[in-house]
Amino acid sequence: MKLFVASDLHGSLEHARQTVRRFEAEGADRLILLGDLYYQGIRNMTPAAYEPMEVARILNGMNDRLLVTRGNCDSDVDRTVSDFAFADYIEYMTPGGKIIGFQHGDRYNIDCPPKGKVDALLYGHYHTGFLRRKDGVLYVNVGSVAMPKGGTPRSYVLIENETVILKTLEGEEIGREEI
Repeated sequence: MKLFVASDLHGSLEHARQTVRRFEAEGADRLILLGDLYYQGIRNMTPAAYEPMEVARILNGMNDRLLVTRGNCDSDVDRTVSDFAFADYIEYMTPGGKIIGFQHGDRYNIDCPPKGKVDALLYGHYHTGFLRRKDGVLYVNVGSVAMPKGGTPRSYVLIENETVILKTLEGEEIGREEI
């Protein structure tokens, strides 16, 4: 199964459309969104083409292929316009038995890992994409598809079998690691 993982759309219609196009071009089976879907948050500028209801319409149209974690900017109201559930945390086991955790990043991240064993943890929240190992765990910040920070590009991650690939939103590879 090929997983496409993205985060921090923050209501940007332009980048939601671009993300869905990349998801389809990559031939992924599931789109995992790590939160902050509609609202930009009080500390962020309003993103380009800020149209959260249109973003909701696009995501609702593909709800059978979505897995979503709740971000710190996602509210109870956001759930009322979404035809999919928001989980606090998701775990996935690869065909080879590796455990991957998914969370927005406000709760679990490289400095605060989840309790229990994971082989990899993917998250967003900080809007800066990277792949790093610490204490035998692969930590992956998928970055942000709409509002990258720290000079990093808009990015997402592909997971195929036990290979994790960080890519720009244009599809160029930034880095890869085996879990």
